[in-house]
Amino acid sequence: MPLGALSAGSEIDGFRLEEKIHQGGMAALWRVTRDDISFPMVMKVPRLKYGDDPAAIVGFEVEQMVLPKLSGIHVPRFVASGDFTSHPYIVMEYIAGNSLRSRLSDAPLEPDEVARLGALIATALHDLHRQQVIHLDLKPSNVMFRPTGEAVLIDFGLAHHDQLPDLLAEEFRLPMGTAPYISPEQVMHIRGDHRSDIFALGVVLYYLTTGERPFGNPTGVHGLRRRLYRDPPPPRAVRENCPRWLQEIILKCLEIEVSNRYGSAAQAAFDLQHPSQVLLTGRAERGKRDGFLKVAGRWLASIGQEPVQSGSVAHNLGSVPIVMVAVDLAPGHEELAELLAQSVRRVLDSDKGARLTCVTVRKTPLVGLDINVDETGANLHVRMLAELMHWARPLKIAPDRVTYHVLEAHDPAIALVEYASSNHVDHIVIGARGSSTLRRFLGSVSSQVVAEAPCTVTVVRVPRHTHGSG
Repeated sequence: MPLGALSAGSEIDGFRLEEKIHQGGMAALWRVTRDDISFPMVMKVPRLKYGDDPAAIVGFEVEQMVLPKLSGIHVPRFVASGDFTSHPYIVMEYIAGNSLRSRLSDAPLEPDEVARLGALIATALHDLHRQQVIHLDLKPSNVMFRPTGEAVLIDFGLAHHDQLPDLLAEEFRLPMGTAPYISPEQVMHIRGDHRSDIFALGVVLYYLTTGERPFGNPTGVHGLRRRLYRDPPPPRAVRENCPRWLQEIILKCLEIEVSNRYGSAAQAAFDLQHPSQVLLTGRAERGKRDGFLKVAGRWLASIGQEPVQSGSVAHNLGSVPIVMVAVDLAPGHEELAELLAQSVRRVLDSDKGARLTCVTVRKTPLVGLDINVDETGANLHVRMLAELMHWARPLKIAPDRVTYHVLEAHDPAIALVEYASSNHVDHIVIGARGSSTLRRFLGSVSSQVVAEAPCTVTVVRVPRHTHGSG
């Protein structure tokens, strides 16, 4: 059933769609039921239409990987999911309570209420971090409250799991997140520090306390980079009745230097629950933003600053070999695709700790209009992603050992080499089409990859006696 044809009464994999409860820019939410499940459920269905951002598609894949790994009262219970080869969706527990977003119109709130809400959120964050997950998109609309009072974190499309591939870091180079809440290290493309969530918590507390955003709502990378050197106005300068202990907590969460923030969300929750025990420092007395010299010093330090990953949350993916296979999905090369799969299987069998990243390139025009749908109206990026998954399915690789990427580029060879370099690939397996005069003259994709790749490359060819097509 085409996703656009979904309606109340439709069924997907045994789930009956009852009512659409939300239509967002990236996904729709449906209340669903199934005969063998008694608790309320919601199905999240991604938006897959002309012009849709590939990052949204990758984010949906991330949530499909991360949510099943989570447990406990602070996350929705995972039920089931479907991939892009059939019906992409995620079914999870429906949270009946309200979101924190519903409280924004009441801001500024009383300090005790800010502390109560903040402690609930910080407790949920600490539970998430203990499961080796960083949310990286904490904001009021992604915080729900159960009828029993506990905070529930939702929407893990930008999350980082220490034991899973980081698809967003591998495919995209721009800061990922919601602009008002992004931490300085996220601006630097660092996604592995749990204290990024503590920074976002500080932004939430600041708004609930003052009714204003500490950094506004920047719309470009230049505006986001100000976060590397510009501190926010102290809350007491915006709202005089903000108590010193609350300003101390908020500004500690919002420290530019990550090591100056709370070491854990549990520490922030403790201070929010015990205001009388908050140790007051110069932050509590601050009445204005840092002066010119201090800001200028931070600005100079930020120029050319290289990202340095923190070791506070284990990130083990770099300690295992990464094997990249470049798959040509063009028709007429089925035999080469089969030989490529056999070669990959041998490589993986020789190293049981290896992780596979399957890559294909959607070639885009150098100039002119790029059409991203086929003749049936299907999104080409999604179609190629499904075909790549179909190619890899016979390999029977555990889901947490394989990832899939559709690169959009005019020059496939350059795109493959850049991907391998950016993601520290250890071994590339690539197929070479049959020879031709034009190919010998211009140079093939595989030969360029061999010449420029920063790692070992295995080239797979169809033996000539089989008369494979070129």
